[in-house]
Amino acid sequence: MERFFKRKLSTDSSSLSNPGSSNARPIEVDEILANLQADPGLRTRMADYSPNIRDEIRRAYLQKGPCQPRSYKFPQTNQSELIDASLLIVGGDAFIGVGFNNWKKAKERFNLHVGPVGSVHNQAREVAYNLMHQTTHIETIVIKQTSQARTAYRTCLNASLKCTRYLLRQGLSFRGHDESAQSSNKWNYLELLQFLADHDEKVKAVVLENAPGNLKLIAPSIQKDLVNSCAKETIDLILSDVKDRYFSIMVDEARDVSIKEQMAMVLRYVNDKGQIIERFVGVQHVTDTTSSALKEAIDEFFSSVNLSFSKLRGQGYDGASNMRALVAVAKKNIDVNSFFTTANSLVNVVGASCKRRDALRAQYQEELVRAFEDDCLITGRGLNQERTLKRAGDTRWNSHYGTLISIISMFPSMVNVLQMIVDDNPNDSSGEAYKLWREIQSFEFVFHLFVMKAILGITNTLSLALQKKDQDIVSAMNLVKTCKENLQLMRDNEFEELVEQASSFCYKHDIIVPTMDEEYVIPGRSRRNAPMKTNYHRYRVEIFIHVIDGQLAELNDRFNEAWGMLETWWPNWHSED
Repeated sequence: MERFFKRKLSTDSSSLSNPGSSNARPIEVDEILANLQADPGLRTRMADYSPNIRDEIRRAYLQKGPCQPRSYKFPQTNQSELIDASLLIVGGDAFIGVGFNNWKKAKERFNLHVGPVGSVHNQAREVAYNLMHQTTHIETIVIKQTSQARTAYRTCLNASLKCTRYLLRQGLSFRGHDESAQSSNKWNYLELLQFLADHDEKVKAVVLENAPGNLKLIAPSIQKDLVNSCAKETIDLILSDVKDRYFSIMVDEARDVSIKEQMAMVLRYVNDKGQIIERFVGVQHVTDTTSSALKEAIDEFFSSVNLSFSKLRGQGYDGASNMRALVAVAKKNIDVNSFFTTANSLVNVVGASCKRRDALRAQYQEELVRAFEDDCLITGRGLNQERTLKRAGDTRWNSHYGTLISIISMFPSMVNVLQMIVDDNPNDSSGEAYKLWREIQSFEFVFHLFVMKAILGITNTLSLALQKKDQDIVSAMNLVKTCKENLQLMRDNEFEELVEQASSFCYKHDIIVPTMDEEYVIPGRSRRNAPMKTNYHRYRVEIFIHVIDGQLAELNDRFNEAWGMLETWWPNWHSED
């Protein structure tokens, strides 16, 4: 409390010209206290002192003691701050006027002066006691309570941050569907906070039910604020490591569970130890994944973290729809698009339940046993392993390749499972299963199956190679070149071979194979309105060549003439080095 008054006194910049000046400085206050008159009759009136130092003067008076000889008269000063001086006359004027001349009646006078509980004397005594014991002062209590509240808040905040950091580091969710007091599992954030409280009494005293109603730090908005704060601190730490170095960025598409398009970004740089560091720096929602939208999002991110484009030395993009992945290009052909729709529906229906998956595995095992008994099965280490259906991703062309491989290897088993669904479940799912059963047992489906398997088999090698961390630019250029050459070779020379493979597969599974020279009949359309074309034209021109040309065009667009310039420049630079 004394520091509080001295702090207030220090705000007065003017000098103290006399003891009663209202602009006393701390040094001069100390001088006043050191030079107080011992005789109260000679002391300066209290009203003549600055209001800022009167309490200190009063404490000094009280410490000197009130007992005085007969010659002493209490000075009649203005004591309005403590109690009205006129009320001190109770018991006579001996205390403020003539003094004592008959000590025999002193005890009687003192008792009369003190009076009963609540008397003026006792009120003055209480005020004097509070003045001498500042711990009971209202301002001291307020400051103490404020300090305690600040400490409690800091403890609660630290506990909440510990929970937040742990959940973020482990990649765990914060909230559950039931966080009420009656819930047996309030989910990760609240349960972890309760765990900390159970093992630390200091934390327990200030969190959850022991925290003020408006200061629990468990509301969803507070949790989001804590997460955002941690994210900002993490990004600041990453950027402090990047410093003024050159760096590159890698951008990829990322969809959340609500199917919102998002852009994930990674910084790649070399640290002080010469190590290549890759740091994920955030996910940002984008309205679409066009090149202009991504550029705008990247500009916004660079601006928010104060990164300079002058230090950017490379950009990498993978799998986003704006890059027009090779599967997406192939799907521009309506027949290929329809094929992939059927293939995905097939995987979904057959693998919709554990019962169907078990039936598929059982059918596949029976097919293997039958082929082994007929001596039609190639055996060896690693061959004929148990297979499962692979679902195709939205943008990964190699995942579509895996789906096609699994359909070919498990085709008869899938047909049997679809037949089982139709026979055992006369409902909506049986109708869809029957539709798939008819569609997949057609030359149209089988031809698309083998064509896309062959195309994606070539591009899959390129896809896997480009995703290697240690891939160098020369090897990448050679892989792209080889991929385009293989596609061109396939376009020019391998149509008949593909027809033979598809036809052989159809004969094996009792599927009707059309004659290539005959007229092609569009299913569901009248021949009268259909354009005249042969099966050969249909399967070679409209499907085979059209799809391959789209793949080549996409590869040329993605790896344009700049690659050719780099291919010419790199060997010369490398040889000179």
